[in-house]
Amino acid sequence: MAQNKFKGLGIALVTPFKTDGSIDTEALIRLVEFQIRNGADFLCIMGTTAETPCLTSDEKRWLKALLVERVAGRVPLLMGCGGNCTASVVHELQETDWTGIDGVLSVCPMYNKPSQEGLYQHFRTIAEASPVPVVLYNVPGRTSVNMTAETTLRLARDFENIVAIKEASGNITQMDDIIKNKPDGFDVISGDDGITFPLITLGAVGVISVIGNALPREFSRMVRLALNGDYSSALHIHHKFAELFKLLFVDGNPAGVKAMLHAMGMIENQLRLPLVPTRLTTMKQISDILKELNIKY
Repeated sequence: MAQNKFKGLGIALVTPFKTDGSIDTEALIRLVEFQIRNGADFLCIMGTTAETPCLTSDEKRWLKALLVERVAGRVPLLMGCGGNCTASVVHELQETDWTGIDGVLSVCPMYNKPSQEGLYQHFRTIAEASPVPVVLYNVPGRTSVNMTAETTLRLARDFENIVAIKEASGNITQMDDIIKNKPDGFDVISGDDGITFPLITLGAVGVISVIGNALPREFSRMVRLALNGDYSSALHIHHKFAELFKLLFVDGNPAGVKAMLHAMGMIENQLRLPLVPTRLTTMKQISDILKELNIKY
């Protein structure tokens, strides 16, 4: 049976760009080392926060090779591989060199709004084709379809290489239902920084985090405290970052976290259209909170 390596603090890694729009290799390497040095347990690459829909096929191949080489097995790598054409996802699974990649994160199909049976058959086909463990990704705010607890549990029971779900439905009752009824060897991972603490208290095993790009040391501490049952200390950190959680998403993701990383001097504040940088008012609020928190980086 496949094991879930994706526990603790996972980072939904951004893709830094230069002012001319090209990938900033130096900033990316700096960011990866910053994550690993400051407590990241695994990296999630080529996901939503990486602006993957705006990367070319050549860029995605180059990024994957660079990150595999740079990480060099120090932490597990989870790579996005999903879409709304099942055959295309299967083709990608079959044609990609998965050396150095520990699992795939596969999002529910967006736009064409499949039924629950359609979702089951989509992920069944992916599970049967994947050479590495599969983490499901339920994010109805982006895909406009919610995968129910019943469908998630059905997949978890039927396919041993489906090892976890990144749950970003915002429905705590649904997530609790999955945690309560899941088979052994299947885990729930928070897909939302703001509910990571409560979700861990219910039995989730970690988070794939946006804020962790900028504050891995602090957020990994909260995650570890919660996983170890020190809820009082973890709650204190959770409350400390409550305002930042909101600011990071008020102008869309990854605009907020890129603004934060820019304020820290880590990257340029560049995104690719149709995404644009966060508003100046939001940028100032983020900078002010970082000063108030007095975080060293």
